[in-house]
Amino acid sequence: MANQQSTSGNPSVDYEYRRKKNAEDMRMQLTSFMLMIFLTLVAFIAVAGDFDKYFVVPFILLLAVVQLVFQLYYFMHMSHKGHEAPSLFLYSGALVAFITVLTFLTIVWI
Repeated sequence: MANQQSTSGNPSVDYEYRRKKNAEDMRMQLTSFMLMIFLTLVAFIAVAGDFDKYFVVPFILLLAVVQLVFQLYYFMHMSHKGHEAPSLFLYSGALVAFITVLTFLTIVWI
């Protein structure tokens, strides 16, 4: 969803455009919030249920990654135009952190 500006020159048209765009953004944020609440409930059910820990731990980590993506794209507005540089630094830092954790796990397991 790109962040586009209306340049009609008419203030009432620009106001209506911004109002419609804000309503769309709010609907997407509420939808993602409800999905995150649902995923949290699923994680609690997985822990409360009598499932094997070798299923529960990766499953919860997967749900955490999904929630992280929702938070980045909808609550931190990373999907909007103009956030390319912060996205680059954020993803570069996440890649370095992942490689560091993977390296230490590999060293410990050997």
